[in-house]
Amino acid sequence: MKYKVIALDLDGTLTNSDKIITPRTKEALFEYQEQGGRIVLASGRPTQGIVPLAEELELAEYGGYILAFNGGRIINCKTKEIMYDKTLEISIVKELEDLTKEFQTNIMTYQGDYIYTLDAKEPYVNEEYRITGMPLRQVENLTAELTGPVNKCLMTAEPSYLEQVEKKVKQIMGNRINVYRSQPFFLELVPQNIDKAESLDRLLKKLYMTSENLIACGDGYNDLSMIRYAGLGVAMENGEDGVKKHADCIAPSNDEDGIAYILEKFIFPAA
Repeated sequence: MKYKVIALDLDGTLTNSDKIITPRTKEALFEYQEQGGRIVLASGRPTQGIVPLAEELELAEYGGYILAFNGGRIINCKTKEIMYDKTLEISIVKELEDLTKEFQTNIMTYQGDYIYTLDAKEPYVNEEYRITGMPLRQVENLTAELTGPVNKCLMTAEPSYLEQVEKKVKQIMGNRINVYRSQPFFLELVPQNIDKAESLDRLLKKLYMTSENLIACGDGYNDLSMIRYAGLGVAMENGEDGVKKHADCIAPSNDEDGIAYILEKFIFPAA
């Protein structure tokens, strides 16, 4: 089997609009694992927001991996080992919190089982709660509540305004962190040189594989690096146009079992 690893974004890719894995897609992924394929759940979500899907797909039994925080943390599901972990310094988080107040946006980060945020009533923060299932904790001073470094922060605002803020944050932070949007209303703020492709490259080297052994599937701009990196880069039909134009293949949408389609087209006929 040429494609021994499949990296899957979650929201808008693996899960449908109701945030569930459909029966056809689940069946195809189990068949892939039975044939020796490895699944990597590669998401901007925090670890706690990925674990339920990893358990649903039985990644611990089949030897799969979690790639959380857009690549900031890699976890071996079978051994529970944290294979890689890169965080933001508290001083950087303080700067980002100050910028949030200056630009009148909102910000959140993750510690323990909670999402910490300055405004728990903001609709975009509640979307993150819906996605991850992690409870919200509103604080007056984000940095003061943290007991250690964090893997990422997420700035939120109305999409057209956040597009302007993104440019300003990139100018101010320079090359000290990576800044990009995963959704029109989510601005990802992660350590420098952290993206899904970089972390997948680290993982594949440990598995004695190369990008030619990888299928990467996604829909958003935070998936673009792994789609371009993979031997087979797949964009979902519901994905961003700027992502689709760099893909090797366009799959049906996340509501039309696009992941099952890719496995049926490129894996099972050759089995």
